[in-house]
Amino acid sequence: MKLPKLDVDYGELYQMIYSPIKSKLLLTGIELKIFNYLSKPISAEAVAKNIKAHPNNMRLFLNGLTAIDLIQKKDGLYQNTPVTQNFLVDNSLTYVGQMLTFMARADAPLENLTKLVKEGPPPRQAELSISDEMFAQSAAMMVNTELAGDAQMAVKIVSNLPEFPSFKKMLDLGGGPGIIGMAIVNEHPDMRGVIFDLPSVVEVAKSYIREYQMDDRVEVLGGDFNKDPIGAGYDLVFSSNSLQFAHNIRSVVEKIFDSLNKGGVFVSLFSFGQSNERTKPEILILGLLSSALMGQELELERGNISESISQAGFKSVNSQILNTSWGPMELDIGRK
Repeated sequence: MKLPKLDVDYGELYQMIYSPIKSKLLLTGIELKIFNYLSKPISAEAVAKNIKAHPNNMRLFLNGLTAIDLIQKKDGLYQNTPVTQNFLVDNSLTYVGQMLTFMARADAPLENLTKLVKEGPPPRQAELSISDEMFAQSAAMMVNTELAGDAQMAVKIVSNLPEFPSFKKMLDLGGGPGIIGMAIVNEHPDMRGVIFDLPSVVEVAKSYIREYQMDDRVEVLGGDFNKDPIGAGYDLVFSSNSLQFAHNIRSVVEKIFDSLNKGGVFVSLFSFGQSNERTKPEILILGLLSSALMGQELELERGNISESISQAGFKSVNSQILNTSWGPMELDIGRK
């Protein structure tokens, strides 16, 4: 008998089979608000009593969460890890459970993956568009994720710019709920800010500007940056993932160039750039796969934004890849 010669094994394939179980454990924990009860060590029986669940199956469920390192177990008692304590306790400002659940639901079409691959997208799916109301709902949902790290990252990037002390006015282009723009303004002693987004979205931003008592330093401007004016006289234009909605990236970047004062800086954070013949990064390709199979394919090559910055007339552009909670993000900094 001659055995096949192998220099690889199927272990990675075997582990992939269990990946859906991991996400199911996470999403069920969020749905049942399990993590709310695990801020301090607690028994499975006590958790089961709190949510009126089956005691033994609760124990097995908590063991599963422990196996994938979402919680920890010691002397028969269960407790959150630092990650779940910060991000999955639903009264926390940094709670991201709603966002994770929404993203999981967006992948529902993959349940019919075989059919989609064989038959293609459903009729007229490509004609569907996102309403202003849906953008507003999305903006409200993004508040916690921006508080959970996005705003801190943006503040660090901008405050480390050598030009930062001289800034007087900034624009947060596609600023959503305004958390990031307000955080940047708050880091500067006398800079003022403008949050630009769709009219329905800036109504959401207004509420948070009032809540954080930033009315005297931050204002809103509603419109569509593809066709409407974005204002002028800015020393800084900041954009986080908003350019995915640009009909023509170069024309929008040219509009940004015109809005900046001489010596102004454009900072773009972008997580939608694809590479390796549109097969990487993994987290991006998988995240976009469902909508792409339904006929809404996003085709944005990595480097498109930096190229547009160069072509728009900026005297310099510096680019790098940052590793973030969302996966790899392109950071492009253009100077006028």
